[in-house]
Amino acid sequence: MKRKNIAAANWKMNTTVQEGIKLLEDLCQQSLNSETQVVICAPATHLHGLGLIESPANVAIGGQNMYTKEKGAYTGEISGSMLVSAGVSYVVVGHSERRSYFAESNDFLGEKAKSALAHGLTPIFCCGEGLEIRKAGNHVSHVIAQLKASFALLSDEEVAQLVIAYEPIWAIGTGETASPEQAQEMHAAIRAFLTEAYGSETAEGISILYGGSVKPANAKEIFGQADVDGGLVGGASLDPEGFAAIINSF
Repeated sequence: MKRKNIAAANWKMNTTVQEGIKLLEDLCQQSLNSETQVVICAPATHLHGLGLIESPANVAIGGQNMYTKEKGAYTGEISGSMLVSAGVSYVVVGHSERRSYFAESNDFLGEKAKSALAHGLTPIFCCGEGLEIRKAGNHVSHVIAQLKASFALLSDEEVAQLVIAYEPIWAIGTGETASPEQAQEMHAAIRAFLTEAYGSETAEGISILYGGSVKPANAKEIFGQADVDGGLVGGASLDPEGFAAIINSF
């Protein structure tokens, strides 16, 4: 099974609805590699409008967050069915900012992923380590522990449907980037864990993205690593020409 090459944009809390629509329209005017799966993870206010834009078949819309419950008295939260009704097909789960700012636990993130899959959404499941853990040399064991804890709530079949995004937290928004070798080391370790836990067929079918200051200047080298299948791109995805260059870096 050939893994998808994926370029996922995480706009975070940026752009108004009007700015977001123009950004996607401008991106769709670029020449984009049709073999790359493009995912635009936008603020919830934008999702319905972005889904109405006529875009290439390989461009999908993603949510940045969702709640585990279907409906009820959860003011401010968004359910999987709400995302689906807005034309969304992917959702980010466990981004480092959700883990650190909103104290989302591994168990809770496993519940989120399970709920997303139950609604037919593809979770982009994030994992990663901070600078202190990296400096201590515990980065691989830390990341694998995150995945083990969250995936314990999922069946083998559910795990096979995930996209995983590795975020070296020390390289997000800092201008720092893990070297291609550092990215490959972690991605290979994640795939080795998947192979041991779920079998080689599942492990070889799961796309693992790198998320940490991906830019047009470094995307080709990072994406060229054997176990790196694309990127979860933050700031650089807010520039349509730059993000197009990243999409075309495979």
